[in-house]
Amino acid sequence: MINRRGFLKLSALAAPGALSFGDVFAQSDVIQFGCPVPMSGPFAANGKFADMGMKLMLQKYGKVLGRNLSYTAIDTEGKPATAVRKMQEAIEKGTHFFAGGSLSSEALAMGKEAEKANSIFITYAGADEITGTECNRATFRWSAPTFGAIGQTVRPLLDKLPNAKRWYTITPQYVFGDGLLSAAKAVFKEKGIEHVGNSYHSLAEKEFSGYLTNAMAAKPDVLLLLNFGSQSSDTLRQAVSFGMKNHMTILMAWASGLEQFETLGADICDGVYFGAQYWHAIDSPFNKEFVKFVNSSLTIDPNYSLASSSICTKILLDAIIKANSTDPKAVIAAMEGMKYEGLTGTEEIRKGDHQVLKNYYLLKGKAKSKMRSKNDYADIVSFGKSFLPLDKTMCKIA
Repeated sequence: MINRRGFLKLSALAAPGALSFGDVFAQSDVIQFGCPVPMSGPFAANGKFADMGMKLMLQKYGKVLGRNLSYTAIDTEGKPATAVRKMQEAIEKGTHFFAGGSLSSEALAMGKEAEKANSIFITYAGADEITGTECNRATFRWSAPTFGAIGQTVRPLLDKLPNAKRWYTITPQYVFGDGLLSAAKAVFKEKGIEHVGNSYHSLAEKEFSGYLTNAMAAKPDVLLLLNFGSQSSDTLRQAVSFGMKNHMTILMAWASGLEQFETLGADICDGVYFGAQYWHAIDSPFNKEFVKFVNSSLTIDPNYSLASSSICTKILLDAIIKANSTDPKAVIAAMEGMKYEGLTGTEEIRKGDHQVLKNYYLLKGKAKSKMRSKNDYADIVSFGKSFLPLDKTMCKIA
């Protein structure tokens, strides 16, 4: 297993360009990885950075167990059926290690396929079911689920704004959005918050003005955005153009990270609260080294999609090393209970449901005049771990 010091030393040995994937494909003695993410469609930006994250980590390690490393970028298009079909094709060609699944619907489908095909799938999607009712032995999840995202955003914001008693939600109508909404409603009920309305929208929606008009009419204290990626960006951009920041607090429960802030700009993000799985300014030893490595390799700061794909790939690589085997069953056993220094501090893979126990963050966007560097878009307001106890997840791994 590569520790923090070893990770930093590897960068000199496997800088970008050191591993020629075209040449590796021509060799037989390789360990094949798959990066199944949306490379086209509304979530393509997330897929592009996830692809970079896997490639960068494989380049860093160079070889594992004396074998070369190879990967295939798999465009899921954000569609479960497409994701499964392309995963099947990759498995037939010898790939058994997968990290990806930006959307919960595709992640759930690919996890089931991995179990059927004696493979391993690690994801950073959010639906509670992934490590809950639909968990399986082949599937692991690095990201905190929707329950944890709400626990570390809505709860601390309520503590900061005790008079914010009226909340309105805008929700994508699929498993991820429903998970966030369900968790939020539970907190509202517990805290005596009035849920003054919700607007559902499809995954194809691009125009949110009608939903925002409904939200304004309800006169909430807080507008809670439960959508993701370009859809949450479009919603926030339109909300700010309507002047909603002047009349209510806005919280985006699950931001897609630095690329989202770069797209929106400081003026839109100023004063808005964001939930985040990852932020490049996290003060953990491994994250500091990871940021330095990405800075030197790509001359950018890592965003959420790049970082999550990188850490998921690293977990797989370290488990292969720990197991001293590429047999998926042996690697799964090595992953269960693994504790390591990760991006958010000490992280641990819980054996009973394959959930990584890690921090989730509440950020607050800052004014452009207060940014200390070009990517200093937000301050970390709070962070912590919110996970259902194992006996409450309803996960039954056979």
